[in-house]
Amino acid sequence: MTYSLAIHGGAGTIRRDALTPEMEADYHAGLAQALAAGEAVLKAGGSAVDAAVEAVCALEDNPLFNSGRGAVYTTDGVQEMDAAVMEGTHRNAGAVAGIRGPRNPIRAARAVMETSPHVLLIGEGALDCARAAGLPFEEDSYFFTQARWDALQRTLKMRAEGVEDDDPARRHGTVGAVARDAQGRLAAATSTGGMTAKAPGRVGDSPVIGAGTFADDATCAVSATGHGEVFIRWTAASEIAARMRHAGQSLQEAAHVVVMEDLAPNDGSGGLIAVDRDGTITMPFNSDGMYRGCVRAGGQPFTAIFGREDGDPA
Repeated sequence: MTYSLAIHGGAGTIRRDALTPEMEADYHAGLAQALAAGEAVLKAGGSAVDAAVEAVCALEDNPLFNSGRGAVYTTDGVQEMDAAVMEGTHRNAGAVAGIRGPRNPIRAARAVMETSPHVLLIGEGALDCARAAGLPFEEDSYFFTQARWDALQRTLKMRAEGVEDDDPARRHGTVGAVARDAQGRLAAATSTGGMTAKAPGRVGDSPVIGAGTFADDATCAVSATGHGEVFIRWTAASEIAARMRHAGQSLQEAAHVVVMEDLAPNDGSGGLIAVDRDGTITMPFNSDGMYRGCVRAGGQPFTAIFGREDGDPA
């Protein structure tokens, strides 16, 4: 039985000089927990979709990451969450945007995929779909984290003073998972709170199929994280599959070209995780770091934050 799983907790990580040893340990523990949740599904012979969703749920439940419970705030002080899931066998997909209430936005995206004829639902329509599917909802207090609220206040203060730093951690923040199951099926899942102090109603690449999320059993599954507007304009996720299909590039080559040559020169800071039909994993990024991890059948789980580290897939 062969399976592969990769996860990310967002690119544009916290600056190295601001990361205490305790915080670093917490991030690694959160990534490891998400890997364990997804791998448990794959070990039991479960589907790639189930594994990707479970891994993302674990990240959504962890307030360290910008999704679900740890989502950032808009300029109005409201959390608006986006998510998407796609399976590669039939290219079925579901996505939600601009929602708050479902405990796990990724499950709301899956409900759109499995219980509706649509791909993307927003606002109340997405919430109605989640309610009809019987998904658990939480009050606003569940999603509140002081760190995200404080980040909003700092950003609003800087804007009022006519300045704003280029801290990538302020602009990025997404979680995602890609999986290949023992039957060779691929899936991708992505969830985000968006950018700190984003405009109300702003939607990034995460719920846009082909930009931040994509899966096709013939090529690869991709979940992206970064400057969403650029990832949308360059259709980053599906471009990797297109390069594999039409140019005969390997997963690693296609992903490298997209992240380093398409996105990086065009203000597209960030990265992505991807797995191909053979279970090969790649996790390239052009930012200082990307919370990431992966595991393969019979192997040891790997997690990392900064730079390239021993154990990183090519």
